[in-house]
Amino acid sequence: MAGDLDRAIELYQRSIEVYPTPEAHTFLGWSISLQGRLEEAIHQCLLAIEIDPEFGNPYNDIGVYLMQRDELDEAIPWLERAKGTKHYEARQFPFMNLGRVYLQQGRWWAALHEFEGAVRVAPHNVRASRMLHHLRGRLN
Repeated sequence: MAGDLDRAIELYQRSIEVYPTPEAHTFLGWSISLQGRLEEAIHQCLLAIEIDPEFGNPYNDIGVYLMQRDELDEAIPWLERAKGTKHYEARQFPFMNLGRVYLQQGRWWAALHEFEGAVRVAPHNVRASRMLHHLRGRLN
């Protein structure tokens, strides 16, 4: 969070050596992705999924990495899977990311459905509410 990615990566790797968790692999992948190393980041997420297939973050993160590579169709199943996992605190993220994919594809009503889902699962999330409000305004 302080911007020292190399140190964060080193500490996540040491943590994984001691006790691999899906969280550590996912956050290692996130740190690696910030260096532009998306293939390695995806690999870390796949390792996280092997440990806990019901942990939602790595599915969402893979979807985001694919979005960053402009592989929108490939991102959709990963984001859909993230929505259905049992362990995911920020459940609005895959909805919001799917909404962003559908906006880029010009699929306005599908995007609207996803933003509504984001607000439904996180009614107090200001960003989700703003995205929904903005799209509704564009569709009116």
